[in-house]
Amino acid sequence: MLIGAGESASGFLLHPSQQGGRPRNILAVLDNDSKKHGYMLHGVKIVGNDELIPQVVERYNISEIIVAVPSINNEDLRRIVKLTPVKHCKVRLLSGLSNDKATDLLRDINIGDLLGRPETALNEHGINEWLKGKTVLVTGGGGSIGSEICRQLIRLNVEKVVVYDISENNAHNIKEELKANFGPTGRYNLAVRIGSVQDTGRMEAVFEEFKPAIVFHAAAYKHVPLMEECPRLAVDNNVLGTYFTALCAIKYKVERFVMISTDKAINPTNVMGATKRLAELATLGLNQRGITEFVCVRFGNVLDSNGSVIPIFKRQIEAGGPVTVTHRDIIRYFMTISEAAKLVLETGAMAKGGEIYILDMGEPVKIADLADNLIRMAGLTPDVDIHIEYTGLRPGEKLYEELLLNEEGLTATLNDKIFVVRPEPSPVLGRLLEALEAGLPDDGDVVRMLKSYVPEYVPALHMD
Repeated sequence: MLIGAGESASGFLLHPSQQGGRPRNILAVLDNDSKKHGYMLHGVKIVGNDELIPQVVERYNISEIIVAVPSINNEDLRRIVKLTPVKHCKVRLLSGLSNDKATDLLRDINIGDLLGRPETALNEHGINEWLKGKTVLVTGGGGSIGSEICRQLIRLNVEKVVVYDISENNAHNIKEELKANFGPTGRYNLAVRIGSVQDTGRMEAVFEEFKPAIVFHAAAYKHVPLMEECPRLAVDNNVLGTYFTALCAIKYKVERFVMISTDKAINPTNVMGATKRLAELATLGLNQRGITEFVCVRFGNVLDSNGSVIPIFKRQIEAGGPVTVTHRDIIRYFMTISEAAKLVLETGAMAKGGEIYILDMGEPVKIADLADNLIRMAGLTPDVDIHIEYTGLRPGEKLYEELLLNEEGLTATLNDKIFVVRPEPSPVLGRLLEALEAGLPDDGDVVRMLKSYVPEYVPALHMD
């Protein structure tokens, strides 16, 4: 069965060679335009709208539904997936028509199709002009965001990409991947160094060796429940590590320092978010210390990143369930790793120093709906084959995340998915920088210390 009776569906019916490696017997077409109902599309009847999916699947014993609407939005695609009897048939997407008869234009739906949105094309010319001939250091370069930033950078006209990561496995993996994918092109110019952002001696040695012009600071501890249990480690890595790296940037006359932040830094209810907010304050507070321009970029969750719920849900589904969701109403913002990295590069190119850039995350997604979609994509029925179990909010977790403090104000940029805030200096900034120079002494009560610098931090209670 085809969903959509437009040009894509018409071309698909007229050219069997475009239908992939096996013949398909197309028995019905659905389209939400009622004016088309009852007519034939190249011999196949347009029987009604997509609400008829369950009945048509049963009547014709449909084994595959092909969505032939290239411009379909995520909400409509989610509805189609939900209406499809998963035990009977599979939903696939038609990506377009091609002159290459060997090309299979059909592909399986992925979670990005259901949750993401069309990605903005990378402003490659502007970014190339900014980065041309420069050495770029990426801390946390083996992690989810850091490694994708490296993938994007290696395609551009940079002089060298330096990966700095505490995990030798992550660093090795991204090195081998980039070497395999870009080595023969002659544009592969990568160096990898292992070390912690907390190790000031190691950081200085790396800055001395490579003298980077640009730094993307992606290194951070970000697992909320773990950081609730290990608050001092979160402070040491997320706050002091950021501060040490920023001081190196000033000392070695880095042109621009881009810190990767998070929506959890806004009105934080957990240690991780509070430490990232402190890191924002410290980074922007150094903006006038030297030639280095310091900026921050805030965004929410990225699909399939380390720590994302999606890999966890997939493992739970493979194990037969249950899929555990903390609360029926919990929502989060999502974007793809690729889009997040592209937008981070664009913010770096347009930055002037002292700004916080906010990425448009689109519409929030209910985590319960995410679990439901993943179960259906596995060919199973939610709460029949795989149960969804609600376990209660974890320590430090809240029902929704924000991207903006109440007192902040957004300004549009040339990219409609990037907004900018130019915050006033924090009233605690002087005291914070003095404390950072002393290494943020530990009096044993990390939460109290965080609250003294981030007054909007309100530790969440563990609620069901």
